[in-house]
Amino acid sequence: MQLKDQVALITGGGSGLGRAIAERFVEEGARVAILDRSQERIDEVVGALGDNVIGVAGDVREMADHKRAVAECVRAFGKLDTLVGNAGVWDYNQTLAGMADDAVSPAFDEMFSINVRGYLLAAKAALPELYKSRGNAIFTVSNAGFYPGGGGVLYTATKHAVVGMIKQLAHEWGPYIRVNGVAPGGIGGSNLAGLSALSQDGHRFSDIPFDELMPRLVPLEKAFYTQDYAGGYVFFANRRDNGPATGVVLNFDGGIGMRGFASPNMGAELAEKFGEF
Repeated sequence: MQLKDQVALITGGGSGLGRAIAERFVEEGARVAILDRSQERIDEVVGALGDNVIGVAGDVREMADHKRAVAECVRAFGKLDTLVGNAGVWDYNQTLAGMADDAVSPAFDEMFSINVRGYLLAAKAALPELYKSRGNAIFTVSNAGFYPGGGGVLYTATKHAVVGMIKQLAHEWGPYIRVNGVAPGGIGGSNLAGLSALSQDGHRFSDIPFDELMPRLVPLEKAFYTQDYAGGYVFFANRRDNGPATGVVLNFDGGIGMRGFASPNMGAELAEKFGEF
């Protein structure tokens, strides 16, 4: 087992990709703590995976919740080897032109507070324990961290910010702690929620006709699901095989960058909104 005797903390570990990572880490011999905002989801994961998992209910926007999760993880399992920053939200491809003026600032604050600040707080809270274990941090990026069209302007901006954060933390924390990222493409079974500030509370990524859409978008012509991506996190967490890697983001997206998104002329929205010249 690749992660035998290792301990991980996963944010957003109660559902979707985070849960798949937790399941795969346990399969590979790790013990796992998850931080999730839903106690119900935590209970489901703990019930499924047993004594190998503990859960802490909390908000990734709050430092106190991250510190509590780290403390509970160490109390239960004695150490922390790997932090997986994974909790996030999506903007459902919301364009800037399509946003109401008074929604831009609150939507920006909500998106960045979860997708970027949530990662930074997790990193800060986990730092002392990762230093002790000479461990590693892995952050979920996205194809939107490299290419347009994987989200709207807010989501894409957050994922580019995460790529920069990974590189800077790898610079600051070497040689003691490795910092890397995994950039999935579209994820079947994802539980990505939308932004409250954009009235997207009821939206779920799982509502998208994923099996029909993804084979047309990626060169591998296949839809990939949460469990298909979990191995990328095992790769970076594995001390034996991944010692040389830090500041690296794995493009794990079905080859989206090789084809690009077959998007229509996005500028047509501007002509519709403001009129033709």
